[in-house]
Amino acid sequence: MLSIIQLDSTQRITLALKLSSMLFLFSSALSANSYPTRANIFIYAGCSQEKYQPSSPFEANLNSFLSSVVSSSSQVIYNSFAVGNDSSESSEGAVFGLYQCRGDLRPIDCSKCVGRLVNQIGLVCPYTTGASLQLDGCYLRYEHYGDFLGKLDTGLRYRKCSKAMASDADFFRRRDDVLADLQSANGFRVSSSGLVQGYAQCLGDLTVSDCSSCISDAVGKLKSLCGSAASADVFLGQCYARYWVSGYYDESGSSHNDQIGKPVAIIVGVFVGLAVLVILLSICKKSMG
Repeated sequence: MLSIIQLDSTQRITLALKLSSMLFLFSSALSANSYPTRANIFIYAGCSQEKYQPSSPFEANLNSFLSSVVSSSSQVIYNSFAVGNDSSESSEGAVFGLYQCRGDLRPIDCSKCVGRLVNQIGLVCPYTTGASLQLDGCYLRYEHYGDFLGKLDTGLRYRKCSKAMASDADFFRRRDDVLADLQSANGFRVSSSGLVQGYAQCLGDLTVSDCSSCISDAVGKLKSLCGSAASADVFLGQCYARYWVSGYYDESGSSHNDQIGKPVAIIVGVFVGLAVLVILLSICKKSMG
């Protein structure tokens, strides 16, 4: 049975302040727990033709690699691994690989993105001795041989060009300013000029000079392949560059599962807000009469 608690005016005010604080904390928690859903968007994948046998040494080393990737991603946005190459007996099952998150992701979001990569790469490339998977916010690659690590690769993996802009001299000037600035990237770089924004990133295993060469190549391809597009993405083997007009990217491309949480959070927030409002009005009414 519920008991009725009688409060004096000071206690009522204190309770009202606490309830307001609870609502603020709840709203903050919703924001803090929100995940940049664009990070999950699939960009491209590549699978080798060679397969490995289930329960083989390669599979065991691959599972060890993927486990290490998950553990590491909560601490650093890039890491590379070599598993099973410490003796001639195990070289047949050796696995070399790396992962990298976009430079602006928080560690917790990097870990979530990489977790998706690990869960999906075996479905996209089942039983292959080499695979790569690029999501919007993170990248994963493994191979049977490690000769790709640290080696400059500017081969085109993916490009996307939006519809062309009308002849807008200001847009092209600002786009070129952004792209020129991105070419000075050493790792991850964000740039903007007016309404044009962009960013570029190299894999963490590239030297400064190789990173510069890779992004210069990516920028050149953006211009040659996408021309006057309002937005464009170019992903090469070890780097990528992107630009867009502010407001072009929204959450419409996010997966259905990611969108489910938004209305749920809004509905819960509304009910909590209404409950607090009713209590506050009741307290005010009692205080006034």
